[in-house]
Amino acid sequence: MRLDIQRTPMNPATTYRLAGVLNAGKGVVAKGELDGGDTEYAAMNVLRVDQVVMRKLTAWEGPITVVPAEFDGFVVSNEFPTFTLGPELLPAWMRHVCGSPRLWAEMKNRVIGTVQRRKRLNPEQLLQIQLPIPPREVQARIVEVLDAVDDQIAALEAETNAARGILNLVLREHFAAAEGEPHRIVDLCSHVVGGVWGKPEGEGEVNRLALGPRIYASGTSDFVTDGSPVRSFTTKQADTRTVREEDIILERSGGSPEQPVGRVAIAGPGLEPCVPTDFQRLMRVDPEKAHPRYVFWRLRHDWASGLTNNYSRRTTGITNLSVKEYIAREVPVPSLEEQAGLVERGEAVDALLVALRAETAGLRQVRAGLLSALLDRTIEIESAYLGV
Repeated sequence: MRLDIQRTPMNPATTYRLAGVLNAGKGVVAKGELDGGDTEYAAMNVLRVDQVVMRKLTAWEGPITVVPAEFDGFVVSNEFPTFTLGPELLPAWMRHVCGSPRLWAEMKNRVIGTVQRRKRLNPEQLLQIQLPIPPREVQARIVEVLDAVDDQIAALEAETNAARGILNLVLREHFAAAEGEPHRIVDLCSHVVGGVWGKPEGEGEVNRLALGPRIYASGTSDFVTDGSPVRSFTTKQADTRTVREEDIILERSGGSPEQPVGRVAIAGPGLEPCVPTDFQRLMRVDPEKAHPRYVFWRLRHDWASGLTNNYSRRTTGITNLSVKEYIAREVPVPSLEEQAGLVERGEAVDALLVALRAETAGLRQVRAGLLSALLDRTIEIESAYLGV
């Protein structure tokens, strides 16, 4: 491919559609509209369909892709050079190559600069990268295989979103119609404690807790220890602060309009000894007052519906959930039998979500390995077809 940049002047009272490039070859993203008089740029680069576009800054993160038809005519700053493919390359094939860790590694090896986040990759350096290029007819077959895998991943993600919608509907309908004597959430717990800071010292140290990416659902896969030991506890502290099965962990910090504060998880069996951080609250529900997993689903519903934002405060640029105020509110608490019914329904849908996420993750791994092997020519597309 060759460097091929088309510039357009930024004229006042003229509207331009602005685009950006996602990391890891994940494509182009629309960033809204821009009046030519509202930018300091005298001119910007124009995107054309089937061109390759790259972000020079932090290029080691893989911000490179092929421009899809719907982004033809969008503009980007001069930080995004564009390239036209030669006749040997199919744009659809190059789109998959842009999603290859092998290409990102080659880009990372060529960036220049002294500060990591400011390192850049120049167009000339990108063009020096060498990768094996199969004939066009083989490229077309590879695209067909990888697109089929991508279609299956997309179908699984759609099924996951549908299942999540069902789960949210079940929770919303239940809590909207829930009846029972009102109780403060905090009164349903034997205790609510925060985390501990401290330098490692003495024996019996345990790790701080960190919540994994699958934050919504129950199970040990939600929990990981961050490997940061804290000081030893007294017997009383160890009893109240060490996370047990069915303990609820409520995160009070972070948050954004897209992700409310108050993320919640519940510990499954087999968790290694760990304690919450200062940004978390451990809630241990009294099983004689409420089912721990019922309280978890109550908090899970609050998080998903954005209710936790009503109890958040923003200080020093960080949003914090006012946990004390949040768990002091009263909610209707039905009988333990009714609670068990919701727990059963919620856990059933959650089990489906877990299975779908695992299947999607596995398929992504297969796809990554297939793409790598096809690029390395350790798998020839002809033999791959014979094996199907």
